[in-house]
Amino acid sequence: MTGKQIPVRTCAGCGSMKKKSELIRIVRRPDGEIAVDFSGKMSGRGVYLCADISCFLKAKKKKAISRALDTAIPDQVYQQLEESMKESDPG
Repeated sequence: MTGKQIPVRTCAGCGSMKKKSELIRIVRRPDGEIAVDFSGKMSGRGVYLCADISCFLKAKKKKAISRALDTAIPDQVYQQLEESMKESDPG
C-alpha cells in the first residue's frame, strides 16, 4: 500500500517545485479582489510563491502573477502584496 501523496506546486518567481505547505498563495477571489492567502484555502484562482521576497520581486518583474491570475494588477496592489510578504518573512 502506498502512502499519501504530498501536493507539490511551482513557485512563479524562481520556478522551483516545493511542497504546497511551504509556499504562499496569492489569490484572485471571485469578487476580483487580490489577496495573500496564507491559509491556502480561499476560493478563487491562485498562484504560488516561495516565502522569500526575492521570488515575489522576480515574479512581479516577469509579470508571472498577473498572467497566472489572468488579470491586470495595479501598482498599489503590488505594494500591498509586497508589504504582506515582508511581514510574513521569518528572516
